Amino acid sequence: MRKNFGSKPVCYPQPVFIIGTYDENGTPDAMNAAWGGISEENEVSICISENHKTTENILLKKAFTVSMGTADQVVACDYVGIESGTKVPDKVARAGWTAIKSAFVDAPLFEQLPMAMECELIGYDPEHCRLVGKIVNVSADESILNDKGVVDPMKLRPITFDPMNNDYLVLGEKVGNAFGDGVKLK
Repeated sequence: MRKNFGSKPVCYPQPVFIIGTYDENGTPDAMNAAWGGISEENEVSICISENHKTTENILLKKAFTVSMGTADQVVACDYVGIESGTKVPDKVARAGWTAIKSAFVDAPLFEQLPMAMECELIGYDPEHCRLVGKIVNVSADESILNDKGVVDPMKLRPITFDPMNNDYLVLGEKVGNAFGDGVKLK
């Protein structure tokens, strides 16, 4: 038997995206956004309302970064989601993060978050709160790479948001091989 919950924004996993921007003075800002994902081969779409400092910065600079929230930075990741950049302009520093200017877009990377998408603004629809960015680069710290030179999720330890329980969960074990295991059923 199933239980019905009605219309709710529940999907698993929900990535914990940390959006990085600069304001008009070059001050870094960060916000936590869980409603988003890849929408095209080189696009990311995220739902953020227009009343955020981050949204204002994106519209000003036409650029942003999207870092993956990680287990070892869960407290800081949550903090940048519950604190307003309008009220606390130095919230990135208060989170304990070091901003590094991206070489690809006018937006910050955060040294403590080892993987990020660097994006140019494609568009923003305030009516539907939909932000779309063109991914121009993905960067990852060497500390999270495997021996093949690609990201190792077990080293990255990305977190997801559990909207039913208001928890952050770390991604875990491998359970299969994409584009391979299904061959058994052909």
